[in-house]
Amino acid sequence: MLTDTQLQDLERDGFVIVENLFSAEEADLLLKIASADASMEGPAVHPSEVLKMRRASAQVVSAGDGAGRQTRFWVDDNVGEDYYSAIARSRRIVDAMEQVLDGEVYHWHHKMMLKSARTGGAFMWHQDFGYWHETGYCLFPYMGSCMIAVNRTTKENGCLQALAGSHHMGLIRHERVEGQAKADPERVAAAAERLPLVHLEMEPGTGAFFHANLLHRSDANESDDPRWTLICCYNAARNDPYRDSHHPRYTPLEKLDDDEIVRIGRAQWDGMGQ
Repeated sequence: MLTDTQLQDLERDGFVIVENLFSAEEADLLLKIASADASMEGPAVHPSEVLKMRRASAQVVSAGDGAGRQTRFWVDDNVGEDYYSAIARSRRIVDAMEQVLDGEVYHWHHKMMLKSARTGGAFMWHQDFGYWHETGYCLFPYMGSCMIAVNRTTKENGCLQALAGSHHMGLIRHERVEGQAKADPERVAAAAERLPLVHLEMEPGTGAFFHANLLHRSDANESDDPRWTLICCYNAARNDPYRDSHHPRYTPLEKLDDDEIVRIGRAQWDGMGQ
């Protein structure tokens, strides 16, 4: 659960960083499992292909960043019995998100952002709702995410950047550029003159909760260190999409207690024969 101060910070800034959201063991399991997971390096599809069907399983998606690099992320609309799903179902995230969104939430998707050393591309300025209102057919921005650092996120390896308070602007116009949704550059520039730019540098296991209308971006990774983050995304139950898409409609989300998270992580790691 978030404290009153954390909730006030999130209301003001559109995000809040929670250190040690996951323990050292939990963070280490996430890094080891993801690093050994062959599906993370599978063939990538273009975002336009994703929109054509509901995914039956996770996929690696790749889109251009407008500067010749490719951005890659592994994404799953479904929750299963794996460690990534266990984290997405953890009470410490879901209960906090229900505080933020003022009511029951359900799983929208979870994804691993795979910003590899020296090759990981940038993400353009955008709001998540800039994607989701169009591709997920949600009427209201009663949506949010929790980003967990899998390894250290720094300015050098392309950490998330946000304009604090930009979620109060509401949804602004986006256009599609190389598979990404790019926020209106004129409005972004005007917002950048009035709002502080914050780099979300985080240690492994740290989490950042943020609103679906927060303007954010990230640079390409020019360093020798990878920058992987697991992002768990949620929609309010009362914001059920008005038509079908590849995103899920409302389904009650079964939360997992803390001891279950570690148990599932250990079991998956052992099952990988490592």
